Formats: sequence, C-alpha cells, structure tokens
Amino acid sequence: MALFVSFLLAGHTAHAQKVYRSVPHWPIGSGHSAPDYGTRMVVGVATDSKGDVFVFQRTPHPVLVFDRAGNYLRTWGHGLFSLPHGCRIDPHGNVWLTDVGRHQVFKYAPDGKLLATWGVKNTPGNDAAHFNQPADVAFGPKGDVYIADGYGNARIVHLDAQGRYRNAWGRLGSALGEFHLVHSVAVDASGRVYVVDRDNARIQVFTPEGKFLKAWKHIGHPFGLFLTPDQRLFVADGIGNTVGIYSLAGKRLAQWGSTGSGPGQMRRAHLLCVDDQGAVYVAEVNGKRVQKFIPSSASIPTISISTNSPTEKRK
Repeated sequence: MALFVSFLLAGHTAHAQKVYRSVPHWPIGSGHSAPDYGTRMVVGVATDSKGDVFVFQRTPHPVLVFDRAGNYLRTWGHGLFSLPHGCRIDPHGNVWLTDVGRHQVFKYAPDGKLLATWGVKNTPGNDAAHFNQPADVAFGPKGDVYIADGYGNARIVHLDAQGRYRNAWGRLGSALGEFHLVHSVAVDASGRVYVVDRDNARIQVFTPEGKFLKAWKHIGHPFGLFLTPDQRLFVADGIGNTVGIYSLAGKRLAQWGSTGSGPGQMRRAHLLCVDDQGAVYVAEVNGKRVQKFIPSSASIPTISISTNSPTEKRK
C-alpha cells in the first residue's frame, strides 16, 4: 500500500494536504531480481520519453533499466566504469553518464552503444581536454551541454551542441561565483544555469556563459537538481534527506522526507529525476535503492516545513 507524503500549509501546521505519495515496493515483480540491485550504492537515475527508468549503481552491473511500473528490462555497462556517478538523458534519448574514477563523461544510446566520450581515461586535469571527477551533466535549450566538474575541479564546463569545448568557469572557494564541490547542474528554459555548490550548502545561478547572477543559501544542503518543463526545480537534500520543490525565484513550494529506511524516508538522497507523468525518482546512496514518489494532486500548495534529520556519511 502506498504511503502518502504530507505537506504542511504555511501558517496551518495542524493541517496537512496529501500531494505526493511514495511507492514503497518499487521496483516490483521482476525488478527485485535485477542484477546487484540493492547491494551497493545507487548514485544516479534518469527517465526517458517512454517512462523507462535508468539506474546507475556502483556494482558489476552498473546500468539497470526498468519500466515505469518497476519491472526489470535489461542491464549494460559491465566492466566499463570505475566509479559511477551522474546519469542524465538528453532530449534525443541518449544516456549521459559520468565516472568520477575515470575522470570521463560518456554519451550512450539507450541500448548501451557508446556514442561519444569526453575526458582522458584515468588522467585528471583542468583544461579543455580533461576533467577531474566530473559529477553531473545538464542540457541547455539550444542543445548546449553543461558539466559539473566536480569533486576534483571546482568549475562548470560548457560544451556547444556538437560537443565542442566552449568555456569553463569557477574556482575553489566560498566567495560568490566560487565553488566547493560542484555536484549537480540544471538549465532553465531561458538558459540560466543552476549549480549545486555542495560543500558551501548553496545553489548558485549563472548566465549561459557563466556570469554570476545570484545565490540561494536557504535550501539546506543540496545534492541533486532536476528542472521540469513547467520550470519547477526539484532539489535533493542529502543531509536532511528531503526533496524540495522551488520556483525559479527561489521560493519553496513543497518539501518532504526524513532520514530512515521506510517508505517516504531516505538515506543519503543523492541525485533525482522527474518523469513525464510527474513521478519523482530519488537515488539513495546509503539506502542502496531508487525510491519513487507519485503525485496525488494536480497542484502543490506553498508550504513552510523544517526537517531536522541526522547527518549520514558523506559520499
């Protein structure tokens, strides 16, 4: 039975409206026999236009594919990755994966055929040809690619629609425009770039070419970002183990979650995505799973919630 996730209306903490609900037994059926699922860290998740769910995990079978109901479909990527991290699907259905161990970014067809590679295998660097532990990828409205680079470098790398290097920005620090662990990235319909500056506990916003615009410092400890077509920004908080929904002005529209292993709870919420039906999938590093949440209402009220949850081991 699905567990409803409650959202408290601002100023009415005794009243709750049920807007999202968790699906505690996702994946279902054959999904539980997917190779290695639930045994090690699950770090990334993405959905395609058919609703298929691509799960990126740190196991001998790194890429698992499920249908939206949670039935296991296939696996690929055996022996191809050192330390999996980010997983995204571009508007053409290609699967982009980042490997923080190999210092590379990959573009695959959905069946696992390699289409393109950026970075030099096992060779970190800070120039146009190299990355240093790249964490995530996002796509601009004109086809540009933005890479969160990442754990070793403190920068965003910008590629054009043909995958050619355009520019990069950022350096290690805590001043505006500087980063301390560039962990996730998203791009809105106007091309503005939203960057998780994880260890500075903020999101920074830039123009498409990297000019600093503003910083959000009121969003807890962001780890993962996903921007929906209706321009709502979903944020995974890996310390509070919550998912928050924000307007592009930085106003929180909703939030749910706490630390734990039960339905609706999370253990090290990492990266996330939202499918074409509004379902939210969250990759949990310490929980070793993807958890699915589905909307139970067409609208999300403005709310005010504070969640106090214990800290879990950093990943």
